[in-house]
Amino acid sequence: MKPLYFTIDNGLQLMVIPDTQAHLDGHTIITRTYSVFRDIGAGNPLISRSKESTLHLERINDPEYYGFITFELPGSIFTYTADGQLELTSEETTELIEHLSDIRDNPSLWNQPDR
Repeated sequence: MKPLYFTIDNGLQLMVIPDTQAHLDGHTIITRTYSVFRDIGAGNPLISRSKESTLHLERINDPEYYGFITFELPGSIFTYTADGQLELTSEETTELIEHLSDIRDNPSLWNQPDR
């Protein structure tokens, strides 16, 4: 899936890169994580590809990285991990989770137009 772009109410522009992982611990669990970056490339595909190539393989030292949101159980259990040099406020996190939930719940939104 290609990156998603959001501008939240305070004007902060974000690029979110979806990632899916399967974990085996007696049974299969699908965990969907979304890595969050400040969007400084205005949707530039070269920037998103360079960020995507290193997701969750090693510590991300990108100065535009906010961390990641994990959906364990859509609509019920999710976490934000501030794993970067930047950190979202609780209000920004809530708003971003609402945007991501809306996209997850509405397949017609999955093909966002490119910027």
